[in-house]
Amino acid sequence: MENRINNIVKILDEKKGENIEVFDVRDKNYMVDFVVVATTLNSKHAFSLQDELKIQLKPLGEEFLRVDEDDNWTVVDLGDIMVHLISENYREKYHLDDFLAEIAKGRQ
Repeated sequence: MENRINNIVKILDEKKGENIEVFDVRDKNYMVDFVVVATTLNSKHAFSLQDELKIQLKPLGEEFLRVDEDDNWTVVDLGDIMVHLISENYREKYHLDDFLAEIAKGRQ
């Protein structure tokens, strides 16, 4: 699992994803075990990040169960890992990091 998370973070970092955070929510009654959040520069950047994840992770056996996207927020469901590619404005507006941090601490 650690290797999978590291691969995701590395890809996002290499492609200029910003403020990358990983939340361990195992055993916290959440829908996945890990959540990765990265800020995107714009909608084209989000698409580029999503595309690069597919290009690099599919050959490693990663299965993309679902991808939901719009101009401000893309969610990639890998089964036990969820990746959020989110605009800076939406990240500030929805406080996703605070929400996930609370879950990770077991307070949600």
